[in-house]
Amino acid sequence: MSKHGRILVAMSGGVDSSVAALMLHEEGYEVIGVTMKTWDYADASGGKRITGCCDLDSINDARTMAVSRGFHHMIIDIREEFGDAIIGNFTSEYMAGRTPNPCVLCNTFIKWEALLKRADMMDCQLIATGHYAQAIQHPGGRWAVRKGLDPGKDQSYVLWGLEQKNLARTRFPIGHFHKSRIREMAVESGFPELARKSESYEICFIPDNDYRGFLKRKEPEATARLAHGKLVSVEGEVLGEHDGYPFFTVGQRKGLGIATGEPLYVTEIVPETNTVVLGRKDDLQKTIMHVRRPNFQLVEALTGEMEALVKIRYKDKGTPATLRMDGERVLVEFHSTVTGIAPGQSAVFYCGEDVLGGGFIDRP
Repeated sequence: MSKHGRILVAMSGGVDSSVAALMLHEEGYEVIGVTMKTWDYADASGGKRITGCCDLDSINDARTMAVSRGFHHMIIDIREEFGDAIIGNFTSEYMAGRTPNPCVLCNTFIKWEALLKRADMMDCQLIATGHYAQAIQHPGGRWAVRKGLDPGKDQSYVLWGLEQKNLARTRFPIGHFHKSRIREMAVESGFPELARKSESYEICFIPDNDYRGFLKRKEPEATARLAHGKLVSVEGEVLGEHDGYPFFTVGQRKGLGIATGEPLYVTEIVPETNTVVLGRKDDLQKTIMHVRRPNFQLVEALTGEMEALVKIRYKDKGTPATLRMDGERVLVEFHSTVTGIAPGQSAVFYCGEDVLGGGFIDRP
């Protein structure tokens, strides 16, 4: 009989989730490791060996580690849910002139539901992952994600979408540690090969990092119709042509297909007219944005005005801002200008170290 009961642990085969499983096993939990198959990796690789989160080698690594320590491991197939929700959203967002972040959507809206569904089937009250974050219950009972101890690895940004019912059942064992210590723990536990594993930053279903090629294969007729769109300046002057607005993102500088005497950036994408607007870096600076589909953790709802630090991308240091509801969207008024607000990306609101909430940046 285990000391703390059963816990379902998401195991990608990487060092972080593997050490998380080892820690919980040593603490006395009855660990059930689960690796999720999200994509047909052989088809996606184009004959190349792919590495990192969720590939076939990593699935085997997760199973080998679990078996060696005597706890259960299983593979669950969520390709159908993943394809419909994540890949469908990925293509539709680009076609809507936005830049999606599929890993945020997958983490909070697909994997958590899949994990909790299996946890209920196997009588596991809790689930755990290898994210660098913390789950904190505040006075009054509400749960919120808190930043991981290692500022260089903190993953709270991608977890803003976790709802209360799911966050209350989630544990992040490695959130109190630095990455260097996690690698040391892998070596100390007898898994030096895990400590040496490189990290993958590619989108799992686009291992060659060519999202434009992926869109052309998924939406061949639609993307072909968008060729010969206009590149225009912020003043309205036609500067050239492009192959389709889905192949651009706000803030992009390289690959614009034109030569000018000064650096130009994508400042706006207008799907209705198949137009990509280019401007100088100053034209990317904004003080206001709207955020759709918000989810709040620290508070039940946003009432009146609230002050928060707002991050508009994963590596963003954040900018102080005032938040208020504007219909069903959050109106964010920054206290200073920010550069490169890209519709479709996540905006995450912080109160101190804790996630107040977040949502998807909307088009103006």
